[in-house]
Amino acid sequence: MKKIYISLLLLVSSLFFGQRTATISTDNVVQTMDGFGGSDAWRCQFVGKNWPKQKKNAIADLLFSKEIDEQGNPKGIGLSIWRFNLGAGSTEQGENSKVSDQWRRTECFLNADGTYNWSKQEGQRWFLQAAKKRGVEKFLIFTNSAPVSMTSNGLSFATQKNKLNLKEGAVPKFADFLVQSIQGLEKKEGIKFDYVSPINEPQWEWMANNGDKNSQEGTPATNQEIYDLTKALSEKLSAKKMDTEIVIAEAGQINYLYENVNGENRDNQIDYFFGTTKTNVSKIPNVKNTILGHSYFTTWPFDKQVLSRKLIAANVKQRDGLKYWQSEYCILENPGEGEIPGGSGTGRDLGMQTALYVARLIHNDIALANAASWQWWTSFTRVDYKDGLIYLDDGKSKGGTDPNYCRNDGEFHDSKLLWALGNYSLFVRPGMLRVDVPNQDELGAANDVMLTAYKDVENKKFIVVAVNCGKSAQKYKFDLTKGALKNNELTPYVTSDNSNLKRTDIQKIDNLEIPPKSVVTFVGEFQ
Repeated sequence: MKKIYISLLLLVSSLFFGQRTATISTDNVVQTMDGFGGSDAWRCQFVGKNWPKQKKNAIADLLFSKEIDEQGNPKGIGLSIWRFNLGAGSTEQGENSKVSDQWRRTECFLNADGTYNWSKQEGQRWFLQAAKKRGVEKFLIFTNSAPVSMTSNGLSFATQKNKLNLKEGAVPKFADFLVQSIQGLEKKEGIKFDYVSPINEPQWEWMANNGDKNSQEGTPATNQEIYDLTKALSEKLSAKKMDTEIVIAEAGQINYLYENVNGENRDNQIDYFFGTTKTNVSKIPNVKNTILGHSYFTTWPFDKQVLSRKLIAANVKQRDGLKYWQSEYCILENPGEGEIPGGSGTGRDLGMQTALYVARLIHNDIALANAASWQWWTSFTRVDYKDGLIYLDDGKSKGGTDPNYCRNDGEFHDSKLLWALGNYSLFVRPGMLRVDVPNQDELGAANDVMLTAYKDVENKKFIVVAVNCGKSAQKYKFDLTKGALKNNELTPYVTSDNSNLKRTDIQKIDNLEIPPKSVVTFVGEFQ
């Protein structure tokens, strides 16, 4: 009843006074943010290796740069986390890998004779350096499969249901490979990996789906298998006195984190890994007290998006000190034409409607699920699909799947989705504190205005990110502690149909405007 009253109050206030008031509780800290990221799978391997240097640098600027130009506009979106896909060796196998898509095969640093070749994964290593050069703070290394020399079938995808594709007794070897790779890349590239994610989306079977072929690497795993690998990896890291943190479980769908989905021992992962059980990993050395999930297939209908995220927050809250990361997403659902052009993930879209669909999800993953980090899947794509921040093509079509399409060169295009993510990633840095914006109507705000707020105590910065999915501009007053904000001023950075994170005129805190169909970041200074 209280939420209905507040919603009506806001509506009446807007109708009669043309302005809404949003209370922001700057002293009520909700969580500490860990950053925003993207992954290098899979297109970086060819773009980083083969494309002209000028184009590669321009792409890297869009993803990683925190620079501001003379007009005060950002050069890029300043990702703070970069995910490096550690390869399994399907590239070296060629057609024998049975991975049908050459762009989804990966090289492996580990040779068949047990030696390591650090010249492998050249294109991905180029983007590692580009990220480091532009000030990316955190690096995460993840796998889709163990090296093919260690898998039970000699392939980088599975042939057994609900079983980790690894030879019997090879868990310590796989853990050692992860440690050797982290150490080797640090020595070769000067990159320190803050996090290692050993298993990705263990709920899916990752078996042949086209004759005897699959389009990518992957392996299922039970919770027990994930626990055993985590424990072995912890022992290896501890023995080497390394401080890289292990992050699990990269659930393929977030309900696997908090409920019994199918009784296959791949669900209820919050309870399994961080509950009062023998398999609690929170006290194991080098394990980060964080659970990871992917937002796929839970964004539509909208009431499902809201409920599932509240359930994550409720379950995580029961575990002392546990945090949640949304660590992978691109649009796979089919919400219909009313939500996104084409109605599904099929068909690339560089426009604002798709950006708003994702911005709304980012907001709810943070505000409702308490995600301390939000990470996109493929940072750039060459296919006609909504899975990239940056789109590659030959200048004549909207994408292609031929092995040679854009392999050595091509054109690249930024997207509104890139810049909408930048409204968060550029300004909400690791270590910032999210503060409470109470009394928002989660369901009603879906087609209206959604607000999250953050503060940087050390640098005295104050940030509000507003997502306006509505067709009308909205006037706002932000109600803060009196005198908290320097000159009571905020600088807006706007992403809309006509603007890419563009800085606009300074506004007073009691006279703000949020344009229709836009994402706006307001930046101010505390006194």
